[in-house]
Amino acid sequence: MLIGYSRCSSSGQNHASQIDALEKAGCDRIFAETESGTRADRAELAKLLEFARPGDQVVVYRLDRLARNLRHLLDIVDQMTKREIGLKSLTEAIDTSTPSGRLAVHLFASMAQFEAEQVKLRCAAGRAAAVARGRMGGRPRAMDDTKLRIARTLMADDQLSMVQIAEQVGVAPSTLYRTLPGGRGALEMRGATAQSAALAGEVRA
Repeated sequence: MLIGYSRCSSSGQNHASQIDALEKAGCDRIFAETESGTRADRAELAKLLEFARPGDQVVVYRLDRLARNLRHLLDIVDQMTKREIGLKSLTEAIDTSTPSGRLAVHLFASMAQFEAEQVKLRCAAGRAAAVARGRMGGRPRAMDDTKLRIARTLMADDQLSMVQIAEQVGVAPSTLYRTLPGGRGALEMRGATAQSAALAGEVRA
């Protein structure tokens, strides 16, 4: 049995294009969910996994509709594989019921492991460099300068919610609010203050 899963991040989006593709792919049952991908405890996803039986295949329009990140995707695929449930992504053309599809998932897993090891190596090198300079580093910042710039740009654009922005930069919403206290309102206030200062400077000139 083919079981479709459609996910949108907010009520402002709709499932039409995903559901059309899933129906065209021959899905007999479709679970549609409006929820952020940052949440692991999604109700419709839980219902889907409970509904699926050995031999069934879960179909998604795109892999990021199923999982919030690579680690989460691999966890779901592992859970499904143990229950003999397949996964098919229409956009990435991945089908775990085929040898090439299983190979693709294994490659994803290898990439995730490689990246994790590279992060450990970079952290170790950073600590060694800090010790050599007489400084002992603490816990690394969750948001570096690049993520901060991206977050501020997305906030200024006013197209995404703070939760969606946090998802885009790969941090928890609480981290985003902690790093940028006041959220979009504070950003707008700083912009208005800067504009007022600029106008005052022009008047004095």
